[in-house]
Amino acid sequence: MSHWSDTLPVPSGQRRDQVPRDHSIYLQLLEITLYLRQAMREHFVQLMSRQGLSLEERRHTQAIREKEALLSCLIRRMINLLQSEAASDLELQVPLPSEDSRGDVKYGQRDQLSGQPDPVPQLSDCEAAFVSRDLSNRGIDISVFYQSSFQDYNAYQKDKYHKDKNTLGFINLGTSENKLCMDLMTERLQERDMNCIEDALLQYPDWRGQPFLREEVARFLTYYCRAPTRLDPENVVVLNGCCSVFSALAMVLCDPGEAFLVPAPFYGGFAFSSRLYAKVELIPVYLESEVTVTNTQPFQLTVDKLEEALLEARLEGKKVRGLVLINPQNPVGDIYSPDSLMKYLEFAKRHNLHVIIDEIYMLSVFDESITFHSVLSMKSLPDRNRTHVIWGTSKDFGISGFRFGALYTHNKEVVSAVSAFGYLHSISGIVQHKLCQLLHNTEWIDKVYLPTNCYRLREAHKYITAKLKALEIPFHNSSSGLYVWINLKKYLDPCTFEEERLLYCRFLDNKLLLSRGKAYMCKEPGWFCLIFADELPRLKLAMRRFCDVLQEQKEALIVKQLEDAMRE
Repeated sequence: MSHWSDTLPVPSGQRRDQVPRDHSIYLQLLEITLYLRQAMREHFVQLMSRQGLSLEERRHTQAIREKEALLSCLIRRMINLLQSEAASDLELQVPLPSEDSRGDVKYGQRDQLSGQPDPVPQLSDCEAAFVSRDLSNRGIDISVFYQSSFQDYNAYQKDKYHKDKNTLGFINLGTSENKLCMDLMTERLQERDMNCIEDALLQYPDWRGQPFLREEVARFLTYYCRAPTRLDPENVVVLNGCCSVFSALAMVLCDPGEAFLVPAPFYGGFAFSSRLYAKVELIPVYLESEVTVTNTQPFQLTVDKLEEALLEARLEGKKVRGLVLINPQNPVGDIYSPDSLMKYLEFAKRHNLHVIIDEIYMLSVFDESITFHSVLSMKSLPDRNRTHVIWGTSKDFGISGFRFGALYTHNKEVVSAVSAFGYLHSISGIVQHKLCQLLHNTEWIDKVYLPTNCYRLREAHKYITAKLKALEIPFHNSSSGLYVWINLKKYLDPCTFEEERLLYCRFLDNKLLLSRGKAYMCKEPGWFCLIFADELPRLKLAMRRFCDVLQEQKEALIVKQLEDAMRE
């Protein structure tokens, strides 16, 4: 069997033993990289041309295409960089490999040997990480994952819209933040009881959270979740955000490579959180928008779908450790009934699964005819030792910058293990004091904040849905959360995730940030999440930009259809 290096390309007209001994490291790497790309292309061609693919394999086809495009882009950048370095190092003493239009490797002299290196191409942060000499493999993976996940959000942070200072900046209707009650919250946080500086608040805290805050969280959840008995502060762990809590739970409940089931579409931040530390897979339980005999509501979760997804995962050799539920759901906005919730919990118990329930939107139900039922309100749980609840103030109180998330679980081992993460992810003592005071004042919350917040959410939702109806854009009607799940399939031709991405980019070009369905693991292309919990003037400007993009897209589709008709 020949050594792998024997299969590498050599310059045209030379035998392998004639390659100069002073062949630079850059040129050797360049040859390897070109060969790698050719092998990768052949691999993807074979992968994509397989016949008789199963349903699950066909689901991955689009993901494979996207991965191929990313790898091709990164390797192309590497080739350009290595060519530049090789030219500089060798002063072109050895002919450089080039490519023909098909991407095949060739060797030959350049038309002109100037002795000057080509300009080093400008790499994106993502690509720079890929060719980093400083990061570990794990560091490269994290850096690329971060850049691919937050590149557009970072662009927004650098160029935010401001009514006076930056009227052409980005408007963000893609990040779920409640900006409707900043006036109330600012006023409350400036009151006298909020301002407290004590020695204990300036020192290292209890890693589980300060006792006074955990006690207040337990009291707060007992009251607003309508718990049948008083919740125990010893079952509370406080960290800097709900994603930190979720990431910690993934770490302590799963080993690397194990998995949770999650109804999809679901909040994309969980995918980032579960992968960053824990390397835990989130297996989508796909929900369909179409109403059928078995699917009586759009995006309906049933036990049958959970059973099917679990069986399929186990047949593939995956170890599923739990079920993740978001209630109210993000991004669909549905609220699980007590009966449905009990069925999901019983399913989990039958299969010895943990259940993580994120109730971060529990006070953001703006339809007065709808009642939210927390899992903590149940008199008995099928498996209370494996039921874990997450809640925070980011959405209901519009203070995402406070970075507060709380876990409530009856499982003392889980409490102990998650508490260790407070060493890295605790909240400052000053913030913990302010949170305690905020949650303690239920009179202000009940009489001032919640009625005002619900009214403003209802009015903003009414404005956005009226606009969508005028544009004849279908949407999933819901009565909770800060968002509307909208269907833009009619603006995609063909209706693919690639066309969804291109439409998303059109919004970005017009300084409007939305979230597309692919980011929520939606199985159907064309869905977008639109955040409406913003002040009306900015919301109106955002919708003008939104309409402009759709008009441009509509005109582009008409042109495309005419061109297709002419070809026929």
